[in-house]
Amino acid sequence: MNGVPAVRLAQPDDWPAIWSIWHAVVRTGDTYVWLPSTSERDARSVWMLPPPAEVWVVDDAVDGLLATALLKPNQAGLGDHVANAGFMVDPERNGRGVGRLLAEAVIARARELGYEAMQYNAVVSTNERAVALWRSLGFDVVGTIPLGFRHATLGPVDLLIMHRPL
Repeated sequence: MNGVPAVRLAQPDDWPAIWSIWHAVVRTGDTYVWLPSTSERDARSVWMLPPPAEVWVVDDAVDGLLATALLKPNQAGLGDHVANAGFMVDPERNGRGVGRLLAEAVIARARELGYEAMQYNAVVSTNERAVALWRSLGFDVVGTIPLGFRHATLGPVDLLIMHRPL
């Protein structure tokens, strides 16, 4: 990161840069349940959701968009007091604190919106960076889906359900 990164709400014209990150992350088949072959159109339809969902980005004045997050209710109706979120960091920017910056901002935003807790429904157990980040931010594993993810290179691995109160 050469500039001062800002966490901000995504704008419609951010989609090409978000797609670049989304595609780079999903195509590896090792961290998200979407198919690596997901089309741009389909990716946009699952990421750029209407309110109450919010899409966030980390924008560096020099390097452009570094990461994106989707914040939304985990369930509709009587389950909408629990937030859900997905996070993607440009693979070339991993290990630079971008994910933590975005996660802290999104957790704070979830609190601001009145969510009482946050839950991640499908954290791939072999995604050690993500699991470590979520644990460091107060998330606990509250459930395991044995062999619930077909990892591109390892075969079936566990999916974790992680939760924390807000």
